[in-house]
This record gives sequence, C-alpha cells and structure tokens, in this order.
Amino acid sequence: MTFLWPEGLWALALAPLLVAIYVMILRQRKKTALAYSNFALVKAALGSSSFRRHVPPLLLLAAFVVMLLALARPAALVTLPTQHETVILAIDVSGSMRADDVKPTRLAAAQAAARAFIKDTPGSTRIGIVAFAGSAALVQPPTHNRDEVLNAIEQLQLQHATAVGSGILVSLKAVFPDQDFEVKSSQMRAGLGSAAAGGSSRPLGAPPAKPEPKPVPPGSYKSAVVILLTDGQTTTGPDPVDAARLAAERGVRVFTVGVGTPDGQILTGEGWSIRVRLDEDALKVIADMTRAEYFFAGNAPDLKKIYEGLNSKLVMEKKRTEITAFFTAIAASLTLLAAALSLLWFNRIL
Repeated sequence: MTFLWPEGLWALALAPLLVAIYVMILRQRKKTALAYSNFALVKAALGSSSFRRHVPPLLLLAAFVVMLLALARPAALVTLPTQHETVILAIDVSGSMRADDVKPTRLAAAQAAARAFIKDTPGSTRIGIVAFAGSAALVQPPTHNRDEVLNAIEQLQLQHATAVGSGILVSLKAVFPDQDFEVKSSQMRAGLGSAAAGGSSRPLGAPPAKPEPKPVPPGSYKSAVVILLTDGQTTTGPDPVDAARLAAERGVRVFTVGVGTPDGQILTGEGWSIRVRLDEDALKVIADMTRAEYFFAGNAPDLKKIYEGLNSKLVMEKKRTEITAFFTAIAASLTLLAAALSLLWFNRIL
C-alpha cells in the first residue's frame, strides 16, 4: 500500500496526544470521585467494569487513527472489473495454419479456443473478428451478438502468405473506424490499400488527410484490446513492428499468441515443400511495445488455457486505486460501534 499524499501521515502524531489527554481525564475523574465519602458514588463514578469503560474510547481512538490514514490518501493494487468494451480477435489464416503439429490442426485448435473464449466473455463486451493471411479483412465487425461472432469463426478459410502487420492495422481500424492507418513499407503489395492495411494513397484532388491523433501512453486505452494469434513469420505487407507502434501511440494493447512447435513443421504440396516456423521475437516485441503480453501455445490444451487466462485477465484486472473511501468507511463504522457500546453499557454516547 502507498499514499498519494504521504505528508498527511504527520497527523498521526496527534494519536499519542489524545492518549495522554485520555489518561489525564481518567486521573482527574478518579480524584474527583475520591472526594466523595459515599462508596456507592465512588463506584458509580469509576464505572462498574474497568475493562468495559475503556472499550468505547479505544474504538474511537482507532477510528481517529484510520481517519488520519485516509487523510494521506492510501492507494493499493485492487482487482476490479475492467472497462474493456471491445475485444478484437485477429486470427492468422495463412496456409501454414493447416499444419497438424497442434492437433487436429493449428487453425482448428485456434477456432476451438476462440469459441471457448467467446462463450466465457461477458455479454456487455463487443467482439470483432479479423482474419489475415496475405491481406487482412474485418470478417465480423464488433458486436454483442455471439452467434454472429461464432459463425464468423466457423467460416474462416486458409489463404496464402502471412501479413501480421496488416492484421494489426485492420484491428485498429475496427477499434477506431474514423481514423486511417497506414504503414509505408517496401513489402506492401499494390492493391493492399485500406482494405488490408487500413490506409491507401490519396488520389489527385482528394480532400487532405485527417490530422494524426496525438499519441497517448502505451496501454492507456482501456476501452478495447486486440488479441492476435499467428503461427508464422511475416512474408508480405507492412512491418508488424511499425504497425504495433501505431497501436502503442493510440494506447491499444495487442496481446500476441504464438501457436506451433519450436522446430516448426515441413509442409508439402505439388512439387514444393516449406518449413513453417514461428517468429516469436517479433510477437514479443509487439506485445512489449503495446504494454501487453506474449503467450506460446505448443498444443491445443495450452492454447485453450491461454485464452481462458486472457478472458479472466480482460474481465478482472489489478489496478493501483485510491482506497480513501474504504478507510473512511472503516473509521465511520468504528465510531458508530463505540457510540453503540457506550449507549448499551453506560446509557450515554461516549
């Protein structure tokens, strides 16, 4: 626990002073009581129970100390519901996702994990689906309708090449429909344009482009997150690290999930063969740059556990939060308890 205004802790020095004042009052009260010759009056003045008569004042002192702590504005890591209104699932549908080193296939395992994630996500959260291979597309705009999202997951089809950067840009476009996203890259194919990478060249005579939004701290945007799953290396499209930089500037976290085995797998076709290998380094950079996390899934059960963990992480999140109100409530409760006990035992409020 920390304090946002630690200077306020100096007020705790008043607590010993109050104890001293209380002791002085007790001594003065004892002297006054002994001045009477009637023993019954002395007993009534001193109180019928030496223990009970100290309980309400002690509770009141504790309430005062807690109130002084509240004055210093305490803060602590508290698990609270997140404010994520939108989750974008960006799923790799490149040809390498047909590899069966993750049973039954990488794509089938990803679809099963995504379905479980969707079913466990609170109904108040909108979910969108982005599919990317050589290009990327928003196959399901963010919606609360779980049937539509599940249907989009089932309709995913394998394509050629891998453009992780395009997947990130289209995901950002789904979060910020009014903004344009473009990363200049020598790898970007002609025709990829705004549909695949969130941006395109401006035709002659077109209105000027919108001004770029002011960058915000990475990870500070709490209304949406992106979960990106891939199994291979970028072979085309914009640089995924440059795309991640745009996400970081807008505060959007991009959680990355790498699926596959460390050695990869050799895929064969009609007269060709290729080893598909996971580029973990790039995925770690993307997650770190956007203040998110990277996860590796070497099999289907691991992938499902990762999505389950992400679900709980996105629903409940630890945040450093000011808890002054909590301390104030404790102080008020102690004060009321002290008054109630004093009224019950001595027919007076303190």
